[in-house]
Amino acid sequence: MAHSKNEGFARQNETMTSRNELPLIPPDQLTQELLRAWSWHRQGLDGSLAEVDAAEVLDRVGWARSVGGSNTYLTLFARAGIRREKVDRVVARQEIHELPSARGCTYVLPAKEFAWGLQLGRNAAETEVKVLGRLGVERSEIEALAEKVLETLRQAGAEASMDPRQLREVLGGAVRTMGEEGKKKGSSTTLPAALGLLQADGRIRRVPVNGRLDQQRYSYTLWDLPSTGANDEELRARMVQRFLGWTGGATLGQLRWFTAFTVAQSKAALSAVGATPMNTAAGEELWMMPQDLSKLAKFVIPAEEDIQLLAGSDSLVLLRRNSADLFDEVGRGAVTGMSGSALAADLSDHPILDRGRIIGLWQYDPENARIAWWTFAPVTPAVKEKIALVEAWIAEDLGDFRSFSLDSPKSRAKNIAVLDERRNA
Repeated sequence: MAHSKNEGFARQNETMTSRNELPLIPPDQLTQELLRAWSWHRQGLDGSLAEVDAAEVLDRVGWARSVGGSNTYLTLFARAGIRREKVDRVVARQEIHELPSARGCTYVLPAKEFAWGLQLGRNAAETEVKVLGRLGVERSEIEALAEKVLETLRQAGAEASMDPRQLREVLGGAVRTMGEEGKKKGSSTTLPAALGLLQADGRIRRVPVNGRLDQQRYSYTLWDLPSTGANDEELRARMVQRFLGWTGGATLGQLRWFTAFTVAQSKAALSAVGATPMNTAAGEELWMMPQDLSKLAKFVIPAEEDIQLLAGSDSLVLLRRNSADLFDEVGRGAVTGMSGSALAADLSDHPILDRGRIIGLWQYDPENARIAWWTFAPVTPAVKEKIALVEAWIAEDLGDFRSFSLDSPKSRAKNIAVLDERRNA
């Protein structure tokens, strides 16, 4: 079955564009400038997703990293103008949902990808079980606890939800406390491992306690998510096809970072979906879907300025973890020597971009209800207009803009001061 499905991926792609018809793009044409603008376009940051709903945005540009921060909200607002209250409603209707998926990390996925996203991240639940195993907890004990969790939720009612504290009160001695050694290893009790197994199987799901995605307090409710019926080989092929579609092309290393697949697994999946390698002016080898290669051959960098303020964990940056590639020489020179990680894979501040190029950085200052910002070149009216738009949106919809759950005004005060200083220098 796996073999036939993988052949199906290849046949589908060969039908769209046969290898004999693939355009030959000279490497010197695939410059960083062109590829930045191409990624911008593929990520729907050019206005092409203006009328699209939340689930389709995530389907077309990739899953939104959550970690208790505000990224998901800005992902949807920047691309489709969707306000927070509407996002919260589609979360409540399970049109999109936060789940552990690629590498076991939490992302917000569209409904049609819940099952296979969970299957992709199931090893994270097994990791917790293995940690407890080294502390002397048998798997059978965790599985028995999981069944008791299910029974407790059934008794509470199909629509009810319970947070971990409430579950512990009901389950009592069935939840084992692991003492100081468990705390050191990040496993204070056996309950999270049981909840993780149930979530990975689609038997329970987490519900944000106040309906919002920019926090990490959850309760749990019963779920009955059907299995994908796919094996691991099929799953890897689908993930690679999706990833290359979201990014418009990626290196093998970028693909492996996002998926955590081995080299052999990645190459097998690339072959299964009919991906094609292309050399760039920077000497990298990009893997692309054939139909995207044909589109790239006709792509022209837009002439007009096109500004967006995004989160540092936006899909444009995070999927390939290549933020350094998004700086031009001016930007790279401006941030060189800056404390933090302005040129690292993970941005220390949020980026201001123009057609895929990082032209400045920003943070939100909730005490003064303002965006602190700095651009590497003199600011343009379009940049000021976008800053004002996002500033008003944060104040009205979110109240603050956090990078992750532990981010706070105090923790980012130093970054805000640096941005203010550089802007006023």
